[in-house]
Formats: sequence, C-alpha cells, structure tokens
Amino acid sequence: MRRRAAKFPRVGIVLGSGLGEVAIGMRDGTVIPFRRIPHFPHPTVKGHAGRLHLGHWDKLPVAILEGRVHLYEGYTPAEVVFAVRALGLAGVETLILTCAAGGIAPRATPGSLMLFSDHLNLQGSSPLGGTVDEGWGARFLDLSAAYDWRLRRIARQAAKALRLKCFEGVYAAVLGPNYETPAEIRALKRLGADAVGMSTVPEVIAARQLNMQVLAIATITNRAAGLAKEPLDHGEVLEAGKQASECLARLLDRVLRSLQATLR
Repeated sequence: MRRRAAKFPRVGIVLGSGLGEVAIGMRDGTVIPFRRIPHFPHPTVKGHAGRLHLGHWDKLPVAILEGRVHLYEGYTPAEVVFAVRALGLAGVETLILTCAAGGIAPRATPGSLMLFSDHLNLQGSSPLGGTVDEGWGARFLDLSAAYDWRLRRIARQAAKALRLKCFEGVYAAVLGPNYETPAEIRALKRLGADAVGMSTVPEVIAARQLNMQVLAIATITNRAAGLAKEPLDHGEVLEAGKQASECLARLLDRVLRSLQATLR
C-alpha cells in the first residue's frame, strides 16, 4: 500500500453496508481492489465492494476501505481486522468506522446517525485471542475509552451545524447473519444497547490495540426486530443505507475538514 502513496494517510475510513457511495467525496484517488492486495480478505456480502481508495478529501490525505469482511462470512477474527491492522501499521493514526445498524432506542429511527459512545461485544470472540504479534500493542487491552472523546465532540458539533439527526449511544455487536429475534432485542435493550449490528467492534479493538484514535458512526437503517411492523430484509437495509449515505457524507466532510486543521 505504501508504494501506491508517496506519504501514507494518517486518517483511515471504513465504509459499511450500502455506504460505498461516500467514497465519491474523494479526489485524485487511486482505487485498488482488495483482491490485488496480498493477504487482504475480500467481502462476499452484497453492499461491500472490497476496494481501497487512496486520495484526498479536500486537502487531507485519506485511505478508505470500501466494504469489510465479517465473522459470519466464515472469516477468523484476525482476518476480519487484517485490513485495519494494515492501515495502522502503514501509518494511520485516526480511524473512522461506519456501519449500518438496527435501531433499538426510541431515538434510533431510520435515517438517523449514532456516534458510538461504547459497545457490547456479543460476538463470542476477540481479535486479541490466539496468536498475537507483540508489535501490535498490549494484549490485555483497556477499552474504558475505546471511542475518542475529542473526535466525538467534533462529530457532535458537525452534526449540530448541519442540522442532522445524530445522537450518541451504545452499539451491540452480534454474530449474525440472521437478524435478531424480538426477545433478543428486548434483552439487548435491558443490557443498555441503543442499536445493534454485526460488525465494527472487532475493528475497534484492533485499532485501539495499535493506539489509533477511533470514531465510529452507525447509520440507523431500520428499527430492530419486534419494533417495526414489517419483517427485516437485507435489500431494504442496503437501500436505506444508500439513502442515509448523503447525510453521512456531509457529516464526514465536516469532520474531516476539522481534522485537516488539527493534523497540519
């Protein structure tokens, strides 16, 4: 990756389900399919193109992962976070993760954005298990402040200025790929979850191990099971993600312009 960029970006972005169009905001970019990058796993799920974009957002050099792989695809935790670790080892210091999620809290309505304040890892695994390279950082990792308060403040201020429906909340990561049952959603609500999804948390853990500062944003694409009248459908989730991508792109644009001023 470093060979394709004279100076590797210090800011990386991961785009989740149906959010690939956000990458259009880049200029003078180089696009590299994951398949052409040694050892990169490639997504098998619709809505995850599997491409690395290297270029600029305004004047800020950024690296964008368009799509991700998931545990439910059969990948190991180490494979799920491989791309994020590659960005961190190449020089990325700030990582912005995005995903689609089902809304649990009353304010988590379709079309809104949720900034992660914390998470529940209910996937039954961690990328820090098994063989760990000491060069990645501490194995027994403190996640008391997994989501950087400064980045969250920048994002809150940006959302307020843009008049976007945005709130902070707790994200529950489950294995999937099936959607949750109404009973599971009731249990997650009692555990303190505001939204639920099937990704992101392994990447957060790996990024924090590498001492990257993390901001995570979920686009709420649907109400979770038992909270809506219609059955859940992946195609509808992707379509809702595309519709929400405009709001996400506007928020990212504002956040990245703020970071541009601080990273000079």
